[in-house]
Amino acid sequence: MERIVGIDLGTTNSLIAYIDGETPRVLTDSHTGSGLLPSVVSFLPDGTSLVGARAALREAAHPLTTLRSVKRFMGLGMEHVSDEDRRRYAFVPDDGQKKDQAIVRFAVHDRSYTPPEISAAILRDLRQRAETALHETVKKVVITVPAYFNDSQRQATKDAGRLAGLEVIRLVNEPTAASLAYGLDKQEEGLIAVYDFGGGTFDISILRLHTGIFEVLATNGNTRLGGDDMDQRLAERFVLSRLAEDLRNDAQVLSQAQAAAKAAKPGCRSVCPTEGSPSSSPSVAMSWSRRSTILSPVPCFRVVRLSRMPAWPQPILAPSFWSAARPGCRWCASGCRNSSVAPR
Repeated sequence: MERIVGIDLGTTNSLIAYIDGETPRVLTDSHTGSGLLPSVVSFLPDGTSLVGARAALREAAHPLTTLRSVKRFMGLGMEHVSDEDRRRYAFVPDDGQKKDQAIVRFAVHDRSYTPPEISAAILRDLRQRAETALHETVKKVVITVPAYFNDSQRQATKDAGRLAGLEVIRLVNEPTAASLAYGLDKQEEGLIAVYDFGGGTFDISILRLHTGIFEVLATNGNTRLGGDDMDQRLAERFVLSRLAEDLRNDAQVLSQAQAAAKAAKPGCRSVCPTEGSPSSSPSVAMSWSRRSTILSPVPCFRVVRLSRMPAWPQPILAPSFWSAARPGCRWCASGCRNSSVAPR
């Protein structure tokens, strides 16, 4: 029987897996050993493209030709494009069409690309990874999608699979896939709440399990409250707010500021852990995520050690921006076990 693989096409990262007997296995990159593929595509001047980590490395210097988080635009029209999006991406003008009739197209060099075309490049890379590891042709796939995706967004996902040379056998709702991954389908019945704190959204889905079949009863959330949005808010608060207005609107500066925010987050948690962080207890991970979302800025961000910051390609966003951190941590006076930690 022909093998069917599963793909998690995520906003920030994607991966591909298969069933080995009764055991699911994630296929890793033969060069890096990582199972995650950054959902990033970067286009070179000659029309060729890079996908994944290599593409992500070009983002700071080439933000308008390096596209990430395109899942947010799958199956949507220009009416869903915000002013913040326009600072981050170059869109093709709608040529006088009504906003609700113009589909999203990204302008890259002298060409335009739709979100399904960008997603197809990611799917092709994952397909190649699978074929290299399994030593066989891969054609059939199951892809996960958010439960809130409408018909247009689901069709756009199928179109991406088709463009990648894949036959999409089924689209599985992400909360259903999460429940299956934790073996909850082995129960006879149940009512399950699944939180999804992803790169693009923060949502909750209520599922009912009956005789091994999942039914999504309700789903709700905020499609602009994911990791990308947190990066953007941190970048605005700690970097962009210190710059002149003309620099704040520069795509390259914006990209580097977001990279700084993303690099600072892991160091923040390890240097100054907050009470109830995921590292201390999985059962309270939800309260930590909520705290990090509500507070702006995130606790302890001001006390990230400078030694953890990467080298910057341009002096505009040099680590000196972070030197304003004080010996005390007034942002997390309640719950910070290391409030006296100061940057080195």
